[in-house]
Amino acid sequence: MAEQTLAARLEDAAEEQRVYAASQWQLMWWRFRKHTIAQIALVVLFLFYSIAIFAEFMATTETRIQDANRSYISPQPVHWFDGWKFSPHVFPVEGVRDPVSMKRVYSVNEEERIPLRFFARGFEYKLFGIIPYDRHLIGVPEEYDAYEAISLFGTDKQGRDLYSRLLLAVRVSMSIGLVGVALSLFLGVALGGISGYYGGFMDTVIQRIIEIVRSVPTIPLWMGLAASLPRDWSILKVYFAITIIISLFAWTELARVVRGRFLALREEDFVTAAELAGASRTRIIFRHMVPSFLSHIIAATTLAVPEMIISETSLSFLGLGLRPPAVSFGVLLEQAQNIQTVALSPWLMIPAIPVIIVVLAFNFLGDGLRDAADPYGQ
Repeated sequence: MAEQTLAARLEDAAEEQRVYAASQWQLMWWRFRKHTIAQIALVVLFLFYSIAIFAEFMATTETRIQDANRSYISPQPVHWFDGWKFSPHVFPVEGVRDPVSMKRVYSVNEEERIPLRFFARGFEYKLFGIIPYDRHLIGVPEEYDAYEAISLFGTDKQGRDLYSRLLLAVRVSMSIGLVGVALSLFLGVALGGISGYYGGFMDTVIQRIIEIVRSVPTIPLWMGLAASLPRDWSILKVYFAITIIISLFAWTELARVVRGRFLALREEDFVTAAELAGASRTRIIFRHMVPSFLSHIIAATTLAVPEMIISETSLSFLGLGLRPPAVSFGVLLEQAQNIQTVALSPWLMIPAIPVIIVVLAFNFLGDGLRDAADPYGQ
């Protein structure tokens, strides 16, 4: 019994010594591992960014193929078993024109089955934008036309496959969030650092700019700037323009936080030592001061990504952001503005589900990182 007590005490002492000798990042990691919801959110975001990378591989048809004769087809359920045999398949959908209402009426032909194949051949694309490839995660045998055979999430007014378009929308909207946050992070850290470190006239000018930007109503300002974009611009130009517009008005809060931290840190001994050693002011800011609260910047950045995604979705939903043939969450949800359309075709609201999931996941991850950033807190 005494030996067990001694062994337990030695183990506790070794654990305490390991904690005392741990670095700030190790303490943050240990604290983050205790936040279960944040870890689940991290896995969810990893899956979404994996979808963004392999969007064409997971898509079943090309996103630009359209046919008015296949408009507003409801989601096609996948049947995984044939009796007790694992045999994924779908039933074909057949449409006819109602002679009275002149609307397309669809019926499911349960007498015929279209088998589904994993890693099947389909339309050609470039994997990672470089490697020519024609394999897809889910497909149909080569004797079938994938566009006419399968529509997992249904089709829109133009008969475009909603499932494949949603996968491409994940890529566009998630990448806008990252690029936009990267730009706002650079502006926030740079201008906030200059304002807090130098002070004086520069601090006054930067703070007045921040107050002016924060006083302008966000949505009307975005609408005005987005509406001013030339209609003949390519999708790529519009993409970067929307990203810059969102970023130019998302850096102010981070700049305020960075300024406050710099005001507290510029009087610390390590900053004085760096100045006496002859370090330049730029090196002191980015090499000594910023890393001292990098964890807070990471947490703030994580919480800013969903705001970027919501901003892009709002602009595109209003028709002032990305425009077809570009595909994003907002572009897909733009079709759901009509209440009658939503009532008759509720599957057009499916793109709202990943928006909710992504925003919640980023918020939960941000909460976990914020808690981990203060490993000494209770």
